[in-house]
Amino acid sequence: MAVSGGSVLALRALGLGDLLTAIPALRGLRRAFPRHRLVLAAPRALDGLLPLLPEVDELHPTEDLAGFAWHRRPPEVAVNLHGSGPESVAAVCSTRARRVLTHRHPAFPAVAGPEWPADQHEVRRWCRLLEHCGIDADHEDLRLPEPTGPSPPGSAVLHPGASRGARRWPVERYAEVAKWLTANGHRVVITGTAQERAIARRLAELAGLSPDAVLAGDTDLPQLARLVARAKLVVCGDTGVAHLATAFATPSVVLFGPVAPALWGPPADGPHIALWDGRSGDTFAAEPSPGLLALGPGQVIEAAGELLARIG
Repeated sequence: MAVSGGSVLALRALGLGDLLTAIPALRGLRRAFPRHRLVLAAPRALDGLLPLLPEVDELHPTEDLAGFAWHRRPPEVAVNLHGSGPESVAAVCSTRARRVLTHRHPAFPAVAGPEWPADQHEVRRWCRLLEHCGIDADHEDLRLPEPTGPSPPGSAVLHPGASRGARRWPVERYAEVAKWLTANGHRVVITGTAQERAIARRLAELAGLSPDAVLAGDTDLPQLARLVARAKLVVCGDTGVAHLATAFATPSVVLFGPVAPALWGPPADGPHIALWDGRSGDTFAAEPSPGLLALGPGQVIEAAGELLARIG
């Protein structure tokens, strides 16, 4: 079904984890349109990951959906890998593409597509969209190649931050996990954004770690990718770092609160343990969700011990 020349635009103007869950769909598009230029509309900060995703030819900087604009030659195909609409549907339609691939929305009756599956895993959702349109996509095709470049191997990475308070497990509990890891001979490092540096420093202080264990704000995306790829273990909430661990098959303990792991969790057959109390909640809340708070340090330590025992 590929046509020689032209471009395919994939809209995914979201964060790191969102990009990583779309890898199977992007690879499906690459296989379906091998002679087209595959352009990803996503935040500029994600550009550092594209060397590990050669299926994508170009990043079209798009910090958020409101900022999307396409003033170039209309693409052959515009694919809405962003959301259910109507804004995202309007965005891909605005490109004047010859063909638009998107979920159906009542505001756009002339645009065909499957119904939005609210209860489907994020990875499968986008594969299902492409399959509905006659494009094969393998939902298990999530791996990235190990990045090259220097990075300390074998660390236990703790990532206490998250974009929303609802997904932030208390730092005092992370500190208990850090103490256990240190007592068992593991080098602990703490990652995060520059805005999360205070949280990371507080964790280090509570856990009795030296200041050089705090890497929050000091790693760009390629450096973070290398660190996670070579780590022995990652402990974090439902964040982009959790999806990096999935992409590199790094053992991980992922703490879920407002959103079930059935919707955003790691593959069940991988070296990952998803902990969830069973209660969903408001993912946009400022405070940790009740389900997340129901998870204690002992549960996380037990899961971490199980994973570390597997790898020896």
